[in-house]
Amino acid sequence: MTRKKVTLAYIANDAARKATFKKRRKGLMKKVSELSTLCGIEACAIVYSPYQAEPEVWPSTLGARRAIARFKNMSEMDQSKRMVNQQGFIRQRIVKAEEQLKRQLRENREKEICQVMYRALVGEPLQGLTLVDLNDLGWMLEKTGKEIEERIKKLKNMVPGSEQAAPAEPKVDKGSEEENGEAAPKNNAALNDVVAVEAMQNQPWYMEFLKPRNESNTMNLSKNEPRPSYPYGNPPPPWSNFFFP
Repeated sequence: MTRKKVTLAYIANDAARKATFKKRRKGLMKKVSELSTLCGIEACAIVYSPYQAEPEVWPSTLGARRAIARFKNMSEMDQSKRMVNQQGFIRQRIVKAEEQLKRQLRENREKEICQVMYRALVGEPLQGLTLVDLNDLGWMLEKTGKEIEERIKKLKNMVPGSEQAAPAEPKVDKGSEEENGEAAPKNNAALNDVVAVEAMQNQPWYMEFLKPRNESNTMNLSKNEPRPSYPYGNPPPPWSNFFFP
């Protein structure tokens, strides 16, 4: 059975407050003892209460005085090192929560742009997107293209003998070249054509989606045509104007 969450508030009932104090004070002393034993450090605890005239001290009065004297003999810089009060502790928690919020917003935005990219790959138009959305989409396309290229390179390195041989240069017969002066320019033109074709084939796959389409290649999106179906029923919500940090 799980323990019920305790509300951190002042206990109005005197009997319940006194019982809680005794139980928590005992647990606090136990934790200090465990910390001193496990970490091999010198520690002490002094607890005052309205229910006793003398404070309860751990491990003893002499041990507490020795620990306090050692602390006072340290320099002020060492004494205040990593020391926080209630205000400083809450400020640290707020900063940490803000960083987590920024990280979560970024992850959510990346997932939204990934959905837009996947829908664009199946032919859905990019209508209704703002300039910020288009910039984020371009960033996501570039990032995805680089990841795919790096993955392909890793796979080629893992498989032995997967390197593609460089295209052989067309051989030119020196005798025929001397006889016919037009042979060399023709071979150079053929070599340039091969290089141009390879350059077109090596372009990133996503560059094809960034090219403007002609009217003949434009999809027919009239009202009579059925709209693309979404796998989860409803269309996605409108995009937020959140910049990638």
